[in-house]
Amino acid sequence: MKRRHGLRLLGGAAFAPLAAQAQPKAVGKVGYVMLGPPQATASRLETLRSGLRLAGPAIGQAEIVDETTAGDPTRVVPLVSQVLARRPAVFVAAGPALLRAAYQAGRGIAIVAYDFETDPVAEHYAESIARPGGNVTGVFLDVPDFVGKWIEFLRECLPRLRRLALVGDPGAGTTQADTLGQIAAKFGIATVRIDVRVRQDLAGAMATARERGVDAVVLLSSPLVFVNNSELAELALRHRLPAITMFADFAQSGGLLSYGPDLLGALQQAGAMAGKLLAGAAPATLPIERPMTFELIVNVATAEKLGVTVPLALRARANEVVE
Repeated sequence: MKRRHGLRLLGGAAFAPLAAQAQPKAVGKVGYVMLGPPQATASRLETLRSGLRLAGPAIGQAEIVDETTAGDPTRVVPLVSQVLARRPAVFVAAGPALLRAAYQAGRGIAIVAYDFETDPVAEHYAESIARPGGNVTGVFLDVPDFVGKWIEFLRECLPRLRRLALVGDPGAGTTQADTLGQIAAKFGIATVRIDVRVRQDLAGAMATARERGVDAVVLLSSPLVFVNNSELAELALRHRLPAITMFADFAQSGGLLSYGPDLLGALQQAGAMAGKLLAGAAPATLPIERPMTFELIVNVATAEKLGVTVPLALRARANEVVE
């Protein structure tokens, strides 16, 4: 059995008032730097543009100034500078590194982030969720509620879970790890943090998790994890580690579980917000949004190899079951 929900496109009705307004004579440009592989460029640009179209036909035709890091984090800052030099009216930031680079450029450009690692208020990008008050708005997670689901799903599969490894890139922030540590402690679960900064760290990190006797692993979301999902799935299976992360590719490639926002849906959502800014809204007063759609994927073939029993109730809740 394999079930998958398609991309939920945002309803145009919610944006009808914007579309009905007279369009500006000149539409500003949108800056965008992608973190993933170049082959994903076309689909992401079309998804971003589909969000822009919700603000009106003219805005849907706005020029997108785009670059891709091809998975190389050292290219983030120079590529952001390169895109900003083209003077876009809005910059769409895919994650904490791009948000930080654009914000620190100090040009006051309107920024729409879709960022699942950053708490925008705690990290002083915004004054509040309802009224950001500066030049940053976008789509951000409610981290405590979200990461709590990771522990919930692992506990359903591993009722005797007592020791949990948190594997992540500290450069992407520590909000997820800090919050997971607090939630795990309430259930009597000890956490072990293992840092990874480059692809070459991944194999050693999973071996270390096994050596430390953990029962399961959370792969904290970051660009490093995102672009290496398949390798991490193979490593988790090799070391017999039940693991969960945000990204669907992980479970589809052989990891046990994934749970996270629909990434293309969140990008479209960010595009819709960027369209509002091009239509005249101000980032200071455009409320921060939460992702609208989440996906749970369960790989029962991997569960069998690991000797893990996935409850029928969890299978029933999954958007996709890989057998």
